[in-house]
Amino acid sequence: MKKELLDPASRISGVEEYYFSAKLKEIREMNKSGAPVINLGIGSPDLPPSPETIEVLQSEASKPYVHGYQAYNGIPELRKAFADWYRQFYHVELDSDREIQPLVGSKEGLMHIAMAFLNPGDVALVPDPGYPAYSAVTRLAGARVLNYPLLPENDWLPDLDFIELNGVHNAKIMWVNYPHMPTGKRATFKLYEDLVHFAKIHRILLVNDNPYSFILNDEPLSILSVPGAIDTTLELNSLSKSHNMAGWRIGMVAGRPEYLNYLIRFKSQMDSGMFYPMQKAAAKALEAGPDWYEQVNVVYRKRKLVVHQLLDNLGCTYSTDQSGLFVWARIPESETSGRDLSERLLREKRVFITPGFIFGFQGEKYIRISLCQPAEVITEAMNRLS
Repeated sequence: MKKELLDPASRISGVEEYYFSAKLKEIREMNKSGAPVINLGIGSPDLPPSPETIEVLQSEASKPYVHGYQAYNGIPELRKAFADWYRQFYHVELDSDREIQPLVGSKEGLMHIAMAFLNPGDVALVPDPGYPAYSAVTRLAGARVLNYPLLPENDWLPDLDFIELNGVHNAKIMWVNYPHMPTGKRATFKLYEDLVHFAKIHRILLVNDNPYSFILNDEPLSILSVPGAIDTTLELNSLSKSHNMAGWRIGMVAGRPEYLNYLIRFKSQMDSGMFYPMQKAAAKALEAGPDWYEQVNVVYRKRKLVVHQLLDNLGCTYSTDQSGLFVWARIPESETSGRDLSERLLREKRVFITPGFIFGFQGEKYIRISLCQPAEVITEAMNRLS
């Protein structure tokens, strides 16, 4: 006789398993028979970190005294490296001891921020299309999601007047992400100025998620470069995309010390710090100069051209001026939805392309292709689709 299951906590009732988690299970099952599925959906860099980064990891890991628990706010060398990185590339001065908090990946930071600032009944402004985790962490914190549309006719930028007219009552956080995923749109300094002003007027915590600023982008920009932004803004960043270290799970959040102190209250209950050799290696990775980012972008530019060919063959339309690890494209009028197109290509051609609906209602007629496969693999996918 089966025992009756306990009901789960109500906080997960409105949160499904992450789309890619379920889809990767399906792809693994498909790979057990027939031709392997070509996965053009996931944004996990296939290129390695710099050789110097690996060397530091190896040398530090061989030492006998580096394997214990670490401080929750990271080692001083890593915080200083983040501060130097922001100074060199974003032209932003940060106090490494008070205004920077290392994280076990920036996705972790989204949860920390939601739990530290959102109460049941609060509202978070979430972009549509946007990274699904913004909605998920909001709901897990018991707060309510209020989507604000990003439209192609507005070049995927938020219409702050529209948001204001539709009400920001009870809004406590506004999630922002530029360069934007999935559309690849870059922010302007004027947009950041307007966002900071908007947040100050409405007493909203502005959270900018900024992991893509070095990918196919010659001018990295931080919202913290706006004077006074740190008073009302937190910025998340990560080594996952910029330094090919997705599996290392090393990120950061920068902001005013009082806000970071709130985060550490939650974070310190959730983990026990990061492995010391990884922190040392991450500090080395952050020393990379412009040549490092350029050599990575040379590869992505070549891949992007092949992806454009693939999309042309599918009859999709897209902007050639996109940053980040993906190409965002509108499906042809003959297709009913990006989801149907994605499922058909997976089933019939064994090629997986991300459907845009997972990023929100505004993505229904779009698909997203990752640049994290070699050009020859993308070409093979193109041949299958032909």
